[in-house]
Amino acid sequence: MIVTVTGASGYLGRAVAAHLVAAGHEVRTLQRRASGVDSLTDVRGSLTDAEAVARALDGAEGVIHLAAKVSLAGDPAEFRAVNVEGTRLLLDAAERAGVSRLVHVSSPSVAHAGSALEGVGAEPATPEHARGEYARTKAEAELLALERDTAALRVVVIRPHLVWGPGDPQLVGRILDRARRGRLPLLDGGRALIDSTYIDNAASGLTAALHRAEHAHGRAFVLTNGEPRPVGELLTSMCLASNVRPPRWSLPAGLARAAGSLIERVWAIRPGEDEPPMTRFLAEQLSTAHWFDQRETRLALDWAPSVSIDEGLRRLAAHAAR
Repeated sequence: MIVTVTGASGYLGRAVAAHLVAAGHEVRTLQRRASGVDSLTDVRGSLTDAEAVARALDGAEGVIHLAAKVSLAGDPAEFRAVNVEGTRLLLDAAERAGVSRLVHVSSPSVAHAGSALEGVGAEPATPEHARGEYARTKAEAELLALERDTAALRVVVIRPHLVWGPGDPQLVGRILDRARRGRLPLLDGGRALIDSTYIDNAASGLTAALHRAEHAHGRAFVLTNGEPRPVGELLTSMCLASNVRPPRWSLPAGLARAAGSLIERVWAIRPGEDEPPMTRFLAEQLSTAHWFDQRETRLALDWAPSVSIDEGLRRLAAHAAR
């Protein structure tokens, strides 16, 4: 089919676009920079540009929507313009273009209110309880997408959790950067159990959601490797695979949350050049369990991960050794 991928210049979006091309689909992308993927058509433009969105969706049968403003801090108006209003604009254009299936890429953070999530599925998105502008606006966008689900436009919501892999500038890149600078503490000893998703599995899972939209539409699913590990073990493994000294110090989670709240207030007044070293949301993510029951996801998508965490770490090490 003809498939449009938004946000294909990002790490996951690029992998999804390449996966779709390899599967034989005709792929178009929409983002402000070149996707860097061969054998597809890039439409350069912003998600907030109605003309660019219309060009990218013209004739498309399917859409995988990954474009979003992703950050720990920033102007609330920018988050809303991209994550909420950009999604609304995309949905309007998809209906006009006759798109029949749309995969909206969300985040487990839309259902996170600060407490542990242990062995649950896709809990309801709650903008009023979400932590931070990213999670709040992604929760609003997810609800907006599901409201548009019809027999004509089948909408599936997928929430990949902590996507990582070789060449990842987001999760792995930030972990390594903070570790090198001695700014990666373990909270409460890094004991919290968390799920993560290897990049190949995230890409194949989103493609499966597109193919299975007729059966899975109208619902949200969390997608992970299904191999929860203590956060300290995962961070240490990523650092060692990349030849970076792993975190050696620990902080009480309560202290980190208090510090994160204070830093957020300071950042709102005088933003730094980089992301804040700690936020309340980040402290909660590093100190509370986040692992998910994958049975419903795998059944609905007729999908299973093909790359284990251990194999992913071996690939990460091989990439670092080049």
